[in-house]
Amino acid sequence: MVGLEAGLGHRFGDPDLLRDATTHRSWCAENGGTSNERLEFLGDAVLGMVIADQLFRDHPDLSEGHLAMIRAAVVSAPALAEVARGIRLGDSIRFGHGESTSGGSDKESILADALEAVIAAVHLDGGPVAAESLVRRLFGDRLVLAAVDPGIQDYKTRLQELAARESIPTPRYVLTDEGPDHDKRFHAVVEVAGGSHGPATGTSRKRAEQAAARMAFDAIAGTTPATDRMPSTTVDTPPTTSLEAT
Repeated sequence: MVGLEAGLGHRFGDPDLLRDATTHRSWCAENGGTSNERLEFLGDAVLGMVIADQLFRDHPDLSEGHLAMIRAAVVSAPALAEVARGIRLGDSIRFGHGESTSGGSDKESILADALEAVIAAVHLDGGPVAAESLVRRLFGDRLVLAAVDPGIQDYKTRLQELAARESIPTPRYVLTDEGPDHDKRFHAVVEVAGGSHGPATGTSRKRAEQAAARMAFDAIAGTTPATDRMPSTTVDTPPTTSLEAT
């Protein structure tokens, strides 16, 4: 974990906190121990508070709605995953065999969740000041960019705008979920331009839909080839809910 601590700029007094923050539930299913899910819950709140505080102080002229848009862009799953890749967080996450062999160390939702857990671990180990310093260091440049273009990470909005420009019908999202209420995972597919893109998985409906929208946006915009819908890895298909983009 020394390399990860260097990337974080924080030396842990309690190494067990960092170990738990980098332990995926698949590891616990095979080996026991504590997963990073509770830390993820706390880290989400810590991250949101620090980002909101900095935005409030740095942009006294912006409205509540504009501030909310910037915050949403900065704490989106794609943005968190990119930050996590920047510190090579995936290399330090402990996985069960199945998740490890299926590329879990580079999955967007897993990286986003783990980064939030690590932020919580720093908060518990070093206090609010240490957590605030970490968030500002990791997200400072992104806050500047998002303030210029808050929609840069809002792929649902970008996809809808792209569809309007290309005279394509409004994207349609199909959402499924699995797992108990305290540990639910969401899977989203977006149907647009005669094709389906996904499934994308996230720990919230919003994250799953944003990830699916990004897949569709990249394909339609021409940055990646459009593909047919990939088969879901879920064996039992949960009940499906159709949601129109707003």
